[in-house]
Amino acid sequence: MRAGLEGTFRYRVPDSKTVPGIYAEAADFQMMPRVLATGYLVALAEWACIELIKPHLDWPREQTLGTRVELSHLAATPPGFTVEIRARLESVAGRKLVFAVSASDGADLISEGTLERHVIDARRFEEKLAAKRARAEAAG
Repeated sequence: MRAGLEGTFRYRVPDSKTVPGIYAEAADFQMMPRVLATGYLVALAEWACIELIKPHLDWPREQTLGTRVELSHLAATPPGFTVEIRARLESVAGRKLVFAVSASDGADLISEGTLERHVIDARRFEEKLAAKRARAEAAG
């Protein structure tokens, strides 16, 4: 895998990915506008990066996890619009991958920034989680 990989990811925004859908139990969110929630925008950018590099990994044994997000959210996107995310792998340093992303909804630039992800061995990661759970249970 090398820096310079580029790709485009498209996603039509359903009503379920708007601000009121982000935490159904949060009454304040229920009163907010039905536009793409920033949390879902971040997840879309991560999804675009995963799709870009997945053919270059031993998927699903190798996966990536997000470790840093620096994204703007510049414009509101209503349900029914299609978000187009352009992702570019900017650098590879061992297991660390840095991506530049930008997103538009056909009317506006809605986001730009960088994402950092690390390649993991899924089995080893799950083993570490199991050990963490065991330590927590032992601690009471």
